[in-house]
Amino acid sequence: MQKIRKAIFPVAGFGTRFLPATKAQPKEMLTVVDKPVIQYLVEQAVAAGIEEIIFVTGRGKRAIEDHFDYSFELEKTLVEKNKLDLVKKVQEIENLAKFSYVRQPIPLGDGHAVLCASHLIGEDEAVLVMFGDTLYDAEVSPVKQVIDVYEKYGDTVIGLSEVKPEEVSQFGVMGGVDLGEDIYEVRQFIEKPKMSEAPSNLVQVGINVITPEIINILKNMKQGKSGEIRLADAYDEMLQQGRPLYGKKITGEWLDTGNKFNFIKATLKLGLKNEEVKDKLQALINELSQK
Repeated sequence: MQKIRKAIFPVAGFGTRFLPATKAQPKEMLTVVDKPVIQYLVEQAVAAGIEEIIFVTGRGKRAIEDHFDYSFELEKTLVEKNKLDLVKKVQEIENLAKFSYVRQPIPLGDGHAVLCASHLIGEDEAVLVMFGDTLYDAEVSPVKQVIDVYEKYGDTVIGLSEVKPEEVSQFGVMGGVDLGEDIYEVRQFIEKPKMSEAPSNLVQVGINVITPEIINILKNMKQGKSGEIRLADAYDEMLQQGRPLYGKKITGEWLDTGNKFNFIKATLKLGLKNEEVKDKLQALINELSQK
């Protein structure tokens, strides 16, 4: 079995929930404490052994390319000002992985985004697919947790998290058999069900390892149930074919940055772990809680 070395990051969305902040910058570049969200995610992937990151971008996403690119002018200025600690931080970003960029000209679904990058993936190669809201506070990289399950079974794996029952209608929900160690054999996958129709409260978080079978299904899919080409529809097709599909409930706290409240929550949670600001931030929280 080949090691997972490549990751596809679909980042072509408009980020409308964060307007007007995302009018002129990608939502993935919004900052949590001192780093853009996308950098945290890339670091999680690299910590799990990913060596090549393929960003599927759209219009207005140039800031992502610039962030992970070499910046001669910036580094030269920092050296001249003897800010060598900052030079090191900047160089660490550009050296995290090998970065590639492809465009998704029309937003036709997350499966379509994967297809836009599929020419960079080997025909017999499984790949990590990671979405821009999957920030985690975890001792072990959430990506590694999902990859470990792939390496055990050799089939597609979906990263999962528990949510409150009243929240299941916002996500893709998994139903299946508990195999132990927070691993599930998926038997059904329902996109945004009503609470009364949800098979569980385990939802997809946007960290997946997909096999070549999934990519082949996507290539032959004209459109799914929603009118777009979606990974969820490819998962349904796999299940109909009797092919195995696994889920991994990720250990750690999912700091879903897909809406304003959770974004602020993520900033507070990670801010309290930042040596530079944690004491002042805790003091502010204590002060506000007394009012």
